[in-house]
Amino acid sequence: MPDFPILTAIVVTPIIGAALMTLIPARRPEITRIVALLFTVATLGLSIWLLWNFKVGDPDFQYVENYEWIPGLGARFILGVDGISIFMVVITALLMPIGLLASAHHVDHRVKAFFGWFLVLETAIMGIFLSLDLIGFFVFWEFMLVPMYFLIQGWGHDNRRYAATKFFLYTAVGSALMLACTLVLGFLHEASTGLLTFDFRILAAWGFGGLSITTETILFLGFMAAFAIKAPLFPFHTWLPDVHTEAPTAGSVVLAGVIIKMGAYGFIRFSFELFPRATVDLAPLLLITAVIGILYGSIVAAMQRDLKRLVAYSSVAHMGFVILGLASLTVIGLNGATFIMVSHPLTTGALFLIIGFIYERRHTRQIDELGGIWKPAPVLTALFIVAMFAGIGLPGFSGFVGEFLALAGTFISERPYAILAAVGVVLAAVYMLWAFQRVFTGKPTGENAKMTDATKREILLVAPLLVLSLFLGLYPKPVLERIEPTVRQKIAFLEQKTDYRQKRPHGFDSNRLGGESYKDLAKKALKEQR
Repeated sequence: MPDFPILTAIVVTPIIGAALMTLIPARRPEITRIVALLFTVATLGLSIWLLWNFKVGDPDFQYVENYEWIPGLGARFILGVDGISIFMVVITALLMPIGLLASAHHVDHRVKAFFGWFLVLETAIMGIFLSLDLIGFFVFWEFMLVPMYFLIQGWGHDNRRYAATKFFLYTAVGSALMLACTLVLGFLHEASTGLLTFDFRILAAWGFGGLSITTETILFLGFMAAFAIKAPLFPFHTWLPDVHTEAPTAGSVVLAGVIIKMGAYGFIRFSFELFPRATVDLAPLLLITAVIGILYGSIVAAMQRDLKRLVAYSSVAHMGFVILGLASLTVIGLNGATFIMVSHPLTTGALFLIIGFIYERRHTRQIDELGGIWKPAPVLTALFIVAMFAGIGLPGFSGFVGEFLALAGTFISERPYAILAAVGVVLAAVYMLWAFQRVFTGKPTGENAKMTDATKREILLVAPLLVLSLFLGLYPKPVLERIEPTVRQKIAFLEQKTDYRQKRPHGFDSNRLGGESYKDLAKKALKEQR
């Protein structure tokens, strides 16, 4: 399919399914479920084809599509995929049908609306991970808020309206700052070169010579506001536990799996290239917030009485490891950060699914109301044990690979931060094992003794995530060999544009880097626009 617009197809396929569902009568929810599942599976198939045909070793964007969109504003519809975004696309495509299947038998009101919003959410997320134009990226970034708001508000738990509103407002505030900085960046480029564009490849090649260090720092902080809230970095994390607790199971799986990765993805994709000097200068700030997030998230997780809220705070700690790897500004650390972004959706997604299964049986997530589940539900317990060890980062699972690389990269460049962050690995074992003891061990009493075990459908939903985590933990090469060329290109860019090599003597020789330089990429982007 040399001329087939594969990236556009991945973005629009889910929303086409949502549009078709509007034609299905509300009295036929079974057809709605089938249509929604078919379109998510079709998107997964396209994503797997993209991964299979992705050129290993190429650090540049592949399958680039560049269309005229809003000429007066200089905005174009540009899509592209590289070694970092390819896995976020595939993980999103994998989690969506799993989330739908997990909800298929439990959404009993406004079924068509639920599945429609879920498909719209998938389109928005895919657009975020594939957009190369800053205006297009912002549109998808904001568009994502709408379906997620309605999914939480319409099908969440008791305090869902508060959680949905908090999620919307937090993200909208950060987005407003990002939009302002995006416009400033584009207009500054126009004033300097005469070309109004928001193609980030062109802006990245121009930015170092066109921006003062003060302007670059201010714009970096504006983008950081949006990315830090979504990541979520301490102290911008307070929306996450509330939203996780009140969201439906499918919403929590997607939220933990891909939505909170958008902030870290934004740092990798845009901040490194657009604001290289500010990235190097403010890396210590990111390291501090990352370490605080790891320790704070782990300690607070241990104090939670709600099982779902415990896993939510564990996500704050895990995202701290992602930011730690990014801020290390090393190839190893950045590899680890990106690998965690691939691994964390598998382990945390599995945990949220299992917690959802428990809630469906007991209608509670309070740890002190559970206990002794192991005896009546041994298979469900076994699934939780595997997911728990994968989430802790036990060697052999994907979580270990990502955290080890992130810590190793940080140890090379900023040893004290790595030592402090390593404490979080121990704390993760503490709060997860303590939760397991209270929920699953002991003598079951009352309703706990009547718990039913995991069904075949539930096993089939969780097993692929755990098997994939085990596979990547034992054989991470398929992910790392696609990630690393892009990572090396980013570090080389920092070396070329900043005093990074003097500040970080552990850097590698960027002259050994394959692929095109950013100046070449900018020339190619300009040629596409003409």
